[in-house]
Amino acid sequence: MKMIYIGCSYATVYLIYMKFRATYDGNHDSFRVEFLVVPVGGLSVLINHDFSPLEILWTFSIYLESVAILPQLFMISKTGEAETITTHYLFCLGLYRTLYLFNWIWRYYFEGFFDMIAIVAGVVQTVLYCDFFYLYVTKVLKGKKLSLPA
Repeated sequence: MKMIYIGCSYATVYLIYMKFRATYDGNHDSFRVEFLVVPVGGLSVLINHDFSPLEILWTFSIYLESVAILPQLFMISKTGEAETITTHYLFCLGLYRTLYLFNWIWRYYFEGFFDMIAIVAGVVQTVLYCDFFYLYVTKVLKGKKLSLPA
C-alpha cells in the first residue's frame, strides 16, 4: 500500500507540474504559504511525542497535512468557482482524511491505540472541508459547476 501511495503521489505531482501546468493561474494564487508553514513548524517543535528530529518531522507533516487544503480553498473563494476536475480531486482528498478518522476509531477499539496528534489534526482537516463538502454535494453532484454563493 505504501508503494501505491508513493506512486500516486508522484503521479499527482507529475500531472500538476507537467501535463496541467498551463492551467495554473498565478494571478489568483496569492496565498502566503509561510502563514501555514511557520506556525505549523513551531507547533510541531512544541507539541510532539518525542523531541527527536524524526518525530518533529513526522509531527510537522501531520500538522501541515491538516491545513494544506487552505491555499486551494482560498483560491476558490477568491475566484468564486472551481473546475469540475478540481472539485472532484478536492472531494477525494477530503474523503481520504474523513476515512482516516474512521481508521483511528477502529484502531482505538480493536488495538487500544490512540494518537492524539493524528486525531486532532484529522478532525481539524475534516472541519476545514465541511463547507466544501456541502457545496460539492449540493452543486457538483447535481451536475452544476462549483460556484460560491454571491
